[in-house]
Amino acid sequence: MIPPKSNRKKPREYDKHLYKERNLVERFLNKVKNCQRVATRYEKTARNYMAFWQLASIMVLLA
Repeated sequence: MIPPKSNRKKPREYDKHLYKERNLVERFLNKVKNCQRVATRYEKTARNYMAFWQLASIMVLLA
């Protein structure tokens, strides 16, 4: 749900609420992926990787 350009002759319809939520999620994931450990996936097991994702998420929310 990406909004159309302002100079488009026939503007497409899009859900503004859905776009705002999508944007919020993308910004959050970008902040979490700034943690080098998450971006390169140093953890070998899925359980440890998920645990570090949760830890990084908490750190982003508290910052």
